Amino acid sequence: MREEYGNLDKVEMSIWECCELLNDVVDESDPDLDEPQIEHLLQTAEAIRKDYPDEDWLHLTGLIHDLGKVLLHPSFGGLPQWAVVGDTYPVGCAFDKSIVHHKYFEENPDYHNPAYNTKYGVYSEGCGLNNVMMSWGHDDYMYLVAKENNTTLPSAALFIIRYHSFYALHRSGSYKQLMNGEDVENLKWLEIFNKYDLYSKSKVRIDVEKVKPYYLSLIEKYFPAKLRW
Repeated sequence: MREEYGNLDKVEMSIWECCELLNDVVDESDPDLDEPQIEHLLQTAEAIRKDYPDEDWLHLTGLIHDLGKVLLHPSFGGLPQWAVVGDTYPVGCAFDKSIVHHKYFEENPDYHNPAYNTKYGVYSEGCGLNNVMMSWGHDDYMYLVAKENNTTLPSAALFIIRYHSFYALHRSGSYKQLMNGEDVENLKWLEIFNKYDLYSKSKVRIDVEKVKPYYLSLIEKYFPAKLRW
């Protein structure tokens, strides 16, 4: 998947164009969404903006964190839901029991491979999550898009984008043995962010046209006008 999507040769478009494209996408794993995706993105961003008015990078992160779900869109190859959404987890070391539907890992050959089924597997203590291979999904794809298009967002923003579906880490505290010092600092921001993502979406409808100029100004500050996807 990283070979197929890592070249970022599917399309060129702006961040806002991608937000609008996401309106055609339904994430079946999301428990409480009747509104279009763009409203969920803006609900998350606006809730963060209210509580953290001075952290504009965090507002933008709220807006863009799920844009990788465009992988579900026919123009991106229409990947199946299981390959795009849901929990992410490290591969190359033991599957932690806190991962959702853990019992099905028993059918994965890695589960029985002594090179991969120990606490550290192919990794070492404190190696840093940047050196850990995660299961593919919308998180890692959007992280790749942001990084390869030279975003100026801080590392905490990229960490949130890349690991917000890594529930074994930020909900259960598993895999902390692989984190380095920078990960520990960034995790604090992810834990703040997570309160505004799943299960906390406001039912207050957002006036998209009213808030759009503010978010366009943030996109211009932190991203090029067109990105490779």
